[in-house]
Amino acid sequence: MANSTQTVRSTIPVWDVPVRLFHWSLVAAFAVAFLSSEEGSLLGAWHITAGWVAAVLIVFRLCWGFIGNAQARFASFVKPGAVVPHLRELAGGKPKRSIGHNPLGGLAVLALLAGTAAVTWTGIQMTSGGGNEELHEVLAFSLLGLIVVHVIGVVVMSVLTRDNLVRAMVTGVKPAHGMTMAAEPGARRILAHLGAMAIVGLSVLSITRYDSDAFKPGSREEAEYAEHHGGAGGPVAEADNDD
Repeated sequence: MANSTQTVRSTIPVWDVPVRLFHWSLVAAFAVAFLSSEEGSLLGAWHITAGWVAAVLIVFRLCWGFIGNAQARFASFVKPGAVVPHLRELAGGKPKRSIGHNPLGGLAVLALLAGTAAVTWTGIQMTSGGGNEELHEVLAFSLLGLIVVHVIGVVVMSVLTRDNLVRAMVTGVKPAHGMTMAAEPGARRILAHLGAMAIVGLSVLSITRYDSDAFKPGSREEAEYAEHHGGAGGPVAEADNDD
């Protein structure tokens, strides 16, 4: 019986499906947005759409940080007081394993969420006739640098703790190695998932009411031009003036 129990608990659930879908969807959205940012890019038509998708993902993750499973909730990994002890462990080359995000990783999550939100917001401002393109680009490249640091941190921690953190974010589980975690009540999980779907649905509805073409890929240049020069001073009026 003991052997059977040990086999069953050889892995421990860490990241739920919503967190994993959020993580890899945000990676894809950022990649598309970055690759489509240059004029003449083959992905140029997807730039604005990728930004709106990122906006929905950020709203979802902020809410899921309060209603999600134990490891997804901010309370489980946002612990500023544990950062210094964790840094001392890192300096000694022997950081403790953690079920979810370690203290430094928790701060990285907040920084990445804030950075993505800032880039998305400045992009939204540009499509509505305002904003600052230079600020948008500076924030985007700053976010890219933060992502590089994050990836390096994941690799370093994977080596030091012998946990494959990338695989854990794909499969949702880690080797248990003696760690245990209380199961989430089934009713709570169901309510949380229903809440998450409602949040995503309301976000998409609100965005499409603000911009009906938000999730319809189109020429980035044409979309921005229409927003900045719409109405009487738009392309049609200019064409008439030329005649």
